[in-house]
Amino acid sequence: MTTPDIAARRVLGAIAALMVGTLTLSACGGNASADSDTNSKGGGGTSAKTSTAKIVISAKDGSTNASINATGVQVSDGKLTDVKMTVAGSGQAVEGVVSANGGNWKPKEQLERGTKYQISATAKDASGKTSAANSIFTTVSSANSFIGTYTPDNGTTVGVGMPVSFTFDKVIGDRKAVQSHITVTSSSGQQVVGHWFGAQRLDFRPQDYWKAGSKVTMKIDLDGVEGANGVYGVQKKTVTFTVGRSQVSTVDVNTQTMTVVRDGQTLKSLPISSGSPEHTTDNGQMVISEKFTQTRMNSQTVGLGGEYDIPDVPHAMRLTSSGTFIHGNYWYNKANPPFGQTGTSHGCVGLADVQGAQGATNAKWFYDNSLIGDVVIVKNSPDKTVAPDNGLNGWNLAWSEWTAGSAA
Repeated sequence: MTTPDIAARRVLGAIAALMVGTLTLSACGGNASADSDTNSKGGGGTSAKTSTAKIVISAKDGSTNASINATGVQVSDGKLTDVKMTVAGSGQAVEGVVSANGGNWKPKEQLERGTKYQISATAKDASGKTSAANSIFTTVSSANSFIGTYTPDNGTTVGVGMPVSFTFDKVIGDRKAVQSHITVTSSSGQQVVGHWFGAQRLDFRPQDYWKAGSKVTMKIDLDGVEGANGVYGVQKKTVTFTVGRSQVSTVDVNTQTMTVVRDGQTLKSLPISSGSPEHTTDNGQMVISEKFTQTRMNSQTVGLGGEYDIPDVPHAMRLTSSGTFIHGNYWYNKANPPFGQTGTSHGCVGLADVQGAQGATNAKWFYDNSLIGDVVIVKNSPDKTVAPDNGLNGWNLAWSEWTAGSAA
C-alpha cells in the first residue's frame, strides 16, 4: 500500500531524473569553441562569436611539392600576431618577415629543396578575436625539380656579343612552357628571341649584336612551371646586366694579324699565330666566355695526344667549349717568332707574351682591354665555321635559322 508521502517522493524523483536527462542532452549537443564568447540577450538566449581573421598558408598541409620561393602566410580581415616556421624534426627555426600592415609573412631566405617544414600562425581580427592555422609540408625535391644555370651574372658589364645562355640540369620536355616563362628585354628596344640547342640549353640574342651601353633585363619566372612530366622549376628572379662599349676583333689567317676595332675605330693591329696546317683554327664569330690570367693547358683534355702540357699559359681567353683560346705564348722560338708570319698552334690564336703574365706584351694589352662577351672573328682559315653551340657562338646562325629554333 502506497502512502501519500511515498507517492510524493516518487514524483519528485521522477522530476529530478527528467531534469538530469535534459541537462545531459544539452551538454552533448552544445557548441564549444576556444575563440567564442556568450552574450546574454532578451529571452535568455546565447550566440557564439568567432574571429573573422582568415589565415591562408600557401603550402597546403601534407603537400609534397611546395615552392621554395613562394611559400608564405597571408591573412584577410585581420593581422598576423605570430608566425613560427621550423624544419620539421630538427626544430631549426626559419627566420621570416611580417609585412608592415600585418597582412602577410614570408621567409627571409629561399627554402631548401626536398625538406619538410612546419608553419604555425595566429592572427587577430578588429575585435581582438584570435584564429590559428598550421601546416606541415615538404618542398619540391631535387629529383622533381629543375634549375637553369645561366650567364651572364647579375650586375655585370659585358661585350656586345654576349648572349643570355641557360643550361638546365634536367631534360626539358615542354620547351614552350619553359621559354615562355623567361623574358629578355633590352633598353635599346631590340627584339630578343630564344633558340634551343637540344633539350637542355636555351640561348637568347637579338638579330645583331647588342647596342653598346644598353641595359638588358632577364626575368626568370620558372617557379612551379612543369618543364617535364612531374618535374617543376624552382627559380624566380630578375637579372640585369649592362652592355659595355662595342669591341670586335678580326683575326685574318692569311695575314696572321688581328685588328681590334672599338666603337668603330681601329685601336691596334696585332701580329698573331693561328693554328698550324695540321691543327687549323675554326672560322666564324666567337665570343669570349672566360678569362684567366694564367691557366693550364693539356692536349689530352681536347682529344689530342701528349703534344703539350703547359701549366701557366698567360692571358688566356676562351672562345669555344671545345678548347679554342686566344692566349699569350712565351714558349715560341725567340730566334724565329711566328707572330705575323705563320700559324704554329694547335688551333688557338697566340699572341707574344712572357712567362708569369707580366710585362707590357701584346697579349697583356689585349687581355686588359677585353670583356667577357667581346667578339673575335676568325676568317680565311682553311677550317670549317665553328658550330653555333660550341661556346657562346650562336651568331654563326642566320636570323631565320635562329628564330626557327624558338619554342615560343
